Amino acid sequence: MDGSDPGRQLSTASADERGAVFTRREVVDFILDLVGYTEERDLAQVALLEPSAGHADFLLPIIGRLVRSYVSHGGDLTDAALELGRTIRAYEVHSPSLDTARAAVVSELVRLGVRQDAAEALGREWLVCADFLLAPLPHAFDVVVGNPPYVRQELIPDGLLRLYRGRFKTLFDRADLYIPFYERCLDALSPSGVLGFICTDRWTKNKYGGPLRAMVSEQFSLTHFVDLVDTPAFLSDVMTYPAITVIARTKAKSKPRPTRIAYRPDISAEVLGSLARAMTAAKLGTAAGVVEMAGVVSGPEPWILHQPDRLALVRRLEETLPTLEECGCKVGIGVATGNDGVYIGPMDDLDVEPSRKLPLVRTQDLLGGAVQWRGKGVLNPFEDDGRVVDLAHYPRLAAYLDTHAGAIKARHVAKKNPDRWFRTIDRIYPALAETPKLLVPDIKGDAHIVYEEGKLYPHHNLYFITSEQWDLRALQAVLMSGVARLFVGTYSTTMRGGFLRFQAQYLRRIRVPQWEDVSPPLRQALREAAIGGDREAANRATFALYGLNEAERAIVAAA
Repeated sequence: MDGSDPGRQLSTASADERGAVFTRREVVDFILDLVGYTEERDLAQVALLEPSAGHADFLLPIIGRLVRSYVSHGGDLTDAALELGRTIRAYEVHSPSLDTARAAVVSELVRLGVRQDAAEALGREWLVCADFLLAPLPHAFDVVVGNPPYVRQELIPDGLLRLYRGRFKTLFDRADLYIPFYERCLDALSPSGVLGFICTDRWTKNKYGGPLRAMVSEQFSLTHFVDLVDTPAFLSDVMTYPAITVIARTKAKSKPRPTRIAYRPDISAEVLGSLARAMTAAKLGTAAGVVEMAGVVSGPEPWILHQPDRLALVRRLEETLPTLEECGCKVGIGVATGNDGVYIGPMDDLDVEPSRKLPLVRTQDLLGGAVQWRGKGVLNPFEDDGRVVDLAHYPRLAAYLDTHAGAIKARHVAKKNPDRWFRTIDRIYPALAETPKLLVPDIKGDAHIVYEEGKLYPHHNLYFITSEQWDLRALQAVLMSGVARLFVGTYSTTMRGGFLRFQAQYLRRIRVPQWEDVSPPLRQALREAAIGGDREAANRATFALYGLNEAERAIVAAA
């Protein structure tokens, strides 16, 4: 896309580029119930915002409720164009989608008894073709609902991304486009306004969601959260799991409300209708399938929204045990080169000095719980002390790099460091190859922990754990057990297929006893379980290590 006209950047983009995913009608009705946009209320007095209209998935149910409420509260449909013009404002950046949505809106209004000319006038007034993040807003809104676009930063043209960054404080780190949608919509709420979004749940826990979580903590209350993992909430498959968040503006100095939480409901009108009634009831029923938790939102900290008994176990372990790194373990990630096609190849075919290459272990080399090295190596442009090498001392490396200079210099890291244009993105420490370590692939259903005896350097798709205190084989058994998934699953968002991100930031949250506090029999049992690859034995020994009772063991098993 041409970056010369930011106002038109997304107007001609495809549905995938715009992050367009369409929401099931039952889910839309559920969200409208949760935010209180119901026909019993005089909706003609409510200002509603839909920031990403798409094909009117939200607007059609909204309009039905609005018209029926208007009539039931004494409204005359002959006056609809005059009296309902201010009730809805919807934005859509994509002109063809806007045309589709407007035609559907007009058709629905006519079906509900509004005159054709009045319906067309409302369609023109309600729906605006514009980039919501840049368009002026006419007033504050009592209700905001929708499914904000899920667009990665890499797909946003540079000029437009700079504009967004200048406007939105929450567009932090690798934040996707839905994050500033949240920010602008929250800022647009009236003093008693409420927002209800269906969106990926990644921001509730990951790094880039921190500023948005802090914003919610400072000015708002998370009143409702519905985990939609493994549910067909959309009309198409998505790679990440969604959640429904309902966030209300909090009056200054008032205490935030507790959060009502539901987990993975069936997507049917009957189930969701009943669940909405339970979640919005004045008093929470004991058999409603809803839990209420206080203190979910706390500054930029990740939101922990798991079942209370699971959270209680995690908190107990956090209060009584040190982290991995406090026990002398180091958690890191392997090398990112910026161009694997140049820097990585068969070890014997890399025509450089022997000291300028290291044997490389990748995810593909981890098979059956062990390392089966496939012979790949990685160029090493660093001396042992971490300084970039002097190419004059390594003519074969210099010749190899010169052959690939065009591709190497095109990398961002090379442009940023022109005098050290041939360095890898990450610094390489050769001693790490010779250090025994545990290797952990990023995305897995269960903790996949492999012992590497100290011959290979890890690739960037692998995390590693080294230890000066813990016996690595014993630690491998602990991490093989359900305890690792308990901690990582508490802080990581779930990917499609039930997979978790076993990243360094989550691995560092795992708690273990100090090695000197582990009894000799348990040390032996843990080592034997790891060496034998016996996950059940690892669980038994780990449960004993942590002193878990039967109920806590069941929680770990279900994590």
